[in-house]
Amino acid sequence: MKQKVGFRENESIADYQEMMSAVYSIPDDRAFSISDLLSHQARFTMRALKGIRKGDMKKLKNNLVVSLSWVATISNRLHIDMQAALWRRFPHLCSYCGSCPCLCKREKIIKRAKVNHSRANMPKTMQEFQKMFQKIYPPKNRSLADAGIHLAEETGEMTESIHNFLGQHKRKQFESIELEIADWISCMFGLANSAGFDLASESAKYFASGCHICHHTPCSCNFSYIADFKS
Repeated sequence: MKQKVGFRENESIADYQEMMSAVYSIPDDRAFSISDLLSHQARFTMRALKGIRKGDMKKLKNNLVVSLSWVATISNRLHIDMQAALWRRFPHLCSYCGSCPCLCKREKIIKRAKVNHSRANMPKTMQEFQKMFQKIYPPKNRSLADAGIHLAEETGEMTESIHNFLGQHKRKQFESIELEIADWISCMFGLANSAGFDLASESAKYFASGCHICHHTPCSCNFSYIADFKS
């Protein structure tokens, strides 16, 4: 089977995850524990949010792109299909109120709606998923800072769900990880929409030739360099 090298802006989230597996699974499986992966993912998420506080959109954009790569690596470690989990959670609808656009804030929804999904109308590319979230959660309805705060909240919840599963290994806890990863990705798209950039295009620039640092597949960066790397 031919190994996937690089990511293109017109490809799917599944393609992106496959590429991340080819680039990082071997070196990361050898060098990093799941806690290490979570630490790096949180580090780059917080650096992205620092870009909001500093008014530095380049810092926000670059670090959000890297943070997503760590989420894909975590998903690969846990054998979670990011695209499938995202679609089950957000089938062109808000996962809480079940509407598009979301009515949670206006209607004060207090009970989660049941949503139905069919793979027939699932977005085919990462770009199409971002456009879908733009419709569900219009950027005009929140500030950039609010979008960043929400992503920080979901980062903590995703980390907590993984540690809960590692403690007891219950099926419901694993299902919670899938939900929290989907929630994190939805907030990531929301933040990208609020900041006004195309996440697929930026990811394609970073990962056109495999690892965005060494440009190898699999990655050949050493542990110490990755631990100290700043985007």
